[in-house]
Amino acid sequence: MEKEFGMSFAPSKLAIREDQFLVFQFHGKRTLMLQVKELEVLMMSGGDQPKPRKGNFGILIPNTQITFEKVEGSTIKLTGNRKRKMVYRSNILQEWDSTKMGIGGLDKEFSDIFRRAFASRVFPPDLVEQLGVKHVKGVLLYGPPGTGKTLIARQIGKMLKARKPKIVNGPQILGQHVGESEANIRKLFADAEEEQARCGNMSSLHMIILDEIDAICKVRGSVTGSSAVHDTVVNQLLSKIDGVEEINNILVIGMTNRKDMIDDALLRPGRLEVHMEIGLPDEDGRVQILTIHTSLMNNNGKLHDDVNLSELAAQTKNFSGAELAGLVRAATATAMNRYIKPTSKIELEPDASKKIKILHKDFKAALKDIKPVFGCSENEIEPLMAYGVLNWGEPVSKVLHDGALLLSQAKNCEETYLVSVLIEGQPQSGKTTLAAKIAHNSGIPFVRVCTPEKMVGFTESAKCLAIKQVFEDAYKSPLSLVIVDDIERLLDYAPIGPRYSNLSLQTLLVLLKKLPPKGRKLMVIATTSRKDVLRDMEMLNTFNAIIRAPNLTTGEHLLAALELMDSFSKEELTSLTKRTQDKRVWIGIKRLLSLSRMAKQMDEGQRVNKLLMLLEEEKAIKPFL
Repeated sequence: MEKEFGMSFAPSKLAIREDQFLVFQFHGKRTLMLQVKELEVLMMSGGDQPKPRKGNFGILIPNTQITFEKVEGSTIKLTGNRKRKMVYRSNILQEWDSTKMGIGGLDKEFSDIFRRAFASRVFPPDLVEQLGVKHVKGVLLYGPPGTGKTLIARQIGKMLKARKPKIVNGPQILGQHVGESEANIRKLFADAEEEQARCGNMSSLHMIILDEIDAICKVRGSVTGSSAVHDTVVNQLLSKIDGVEEINNILVIGMTNRKDMIDDALLRPGRLEVHMEIGLPDEDGRVQILTIHTSLMNNNGKLHDDVNLSELAAQTKNFSGAELAGLVRAATATAMNRYIKPTSKIELEPDASKKIKILHKDFKAALKDIKPVFGCSENEIEPLMAYGVLNWGEPVSKVLHDGALLLSQAKNCEETYLVSVLIEGQPQSGKTTLAAKIAHNSGIPFVRVCTPEKMVGFTESAKCLAIKQVFEDAYKSPLSLVIVDDIERLLDYAPIGPRYSNLSLQTLLVLLKKLPPKGRKLMVIATTSRKDVLRDMEMLNTFNAIIRAPNLTTGEHLLAALELMDSFSKEELTSLTKRTQDKRVWIGIKRLLSLSRMAKQMDEGQRVNKLLMLLEEEKAIKPFL
């Protein structure tokens, strides 16, 4: 075609310009219309060797090199692999700014997706054909809710100069009639198949975005029922992405929170081969996200100068992008509420729209309302510390000191990814409170409590799934802490029989040994009153350290604890000292606290006698033999 074009126009030294239309006949049979899109010209005057440069007009000469490109929608199919002199115009925008596109804290993930999935699309199709490689056809974005998976998929559609993406939620694929679900899958690929057959390698890119892909691509055989519709949908999707009739002009982007539910065949190379975890943003990423969501109010002078986004980013550990956006909305609502008159009618103050400013204290107030899903659960930790930690002596200080050392190892040791510790001791010795105190002092952004109270009435399988989900959530945070409270109760242990749940035991044994994903760290604190039982179950070997929660063993310990409880006067404590100096003590701090509060209800002169009587009944104090 280049030769015939030159023969038609070059002999006459035709002058042409950009955007000019030309008509010529190819092989004397087909009339073609062309538009001049770009010119490179040589200035022939002067003694220096001429260099090509871009120009607006020029003259066709016999050795002019012509490069043809097919206009979008044309039925012409261009073939041939002559090296082009002009730069190939790829399907990817030459300049893009993630911040302007509204993507904050995901620069690394976006760059990795580009490197893995789109690098081959920058080069001309003929070069890719010479290399014998195929474009990446599928990308899977997975991670916690609200981290920007859907946002990235939308922005990829803008970054690529492709046809308008087809965005489909997974459940929309499923139809009520037999074969309807499979037909919906075929419709998604119909346009790409038709253009591939028409235009070959010059076909435009077709994007298909499948949100909540786990709804339709579950592991085959895992869904019960006679229809097995999920299995056939997976089979249809597999055959369309990488089947017998292969198409190379598609890009399927799947998004899910549950990668473990997706059929493995869909995740192999040639299908959804690029797996990118979109995790919780780090501190720099949170600054970017907050900057994006406050840019308009800042540009319009509505953001006060006292707002420190860096400080807010430091205070919002484990906030997802969606939760940071909610934080900005909550702060804005707080600021707006200041300018609403507290009357029976809803009225704004005069000039409220001009005076309104978003202050730093508005963000402080919003932090009380917006709590991260993967943050520290204060509602779970605070009840465990209802009585507080009474440091009645060296044994308690030693427990807290050893716990702090293990915390430091989990946080600072680069070679350590998992630290597990068992706090064991007599019933009511304060094991759970000590574990909660260590967790509270840790500063770890993600803290969860796995306790039997939440699993009352659960079946064995439901309990195992609930325990597994706690650990799976912990793996999504860079640094996590899990408290497994009253571990023998989680195992359904009962001394009569004895009986226990082997399924729960095996689940905990696996999870306590399992290392978190690369780049993540996890600390587990477990508590038990039956160390002997765990030894028989061969569970003690799974812990890195075992710490004993001590009982009070001396009169000095007893008096120190009572002083901290502030339940008795100095005179009463002096009397107690005299009456317990020749006694042997053995009682847990939690039990002592309960007995002292009971004795406190007596009249002042009777409190000491009542407490001593209760301790003797409990056999908590005995004379030395």
